[in-house]
Amino acid sequence: MRNMSFALTTKAMRERRKSVTRRLGWADLKPGERVCAVVKGQGIPKGGKVERICVIECVSNAPEALGRIYSRGPRECAREGFPKMSKGQFIDMFCRANKCAVQTVVNRIEFKYVEVSHG
Repeated sequence: MRNMSFALTTKAMRERRKSVTRRLGWADLKPGERVCAVVKGQGIPKGGKVERICVIECVSNAPEALGRIYSRGPRECAREGFPKMSKGQFIDMFCRANKCAVQTVVNRIEFKYVEVSHG
């Protein structure tokens, strides 16, 4: 199972408040595929361990321009884990964090949380 980092939204993931993520990569993620949500996936010091949050399952994955968030419902930023941000603030934050622009095509991934049995 691949790891997907949620460094900026760890709290929202732990509280299971996030159900959408936008990524510059992950175009190959298919509905039904499961990934392990982790705090940080890269830059872990030697001997360090990946901190797992939970397992999620892709519901849908589609490319769209980042600016398309404006045509999404009023709860889109909350679904992204940022309930107090406006769509413009979200775009500004995403562009700064990912060094991209509002017209950049991203993958909008909807997911659900999976309960994993340890038996």
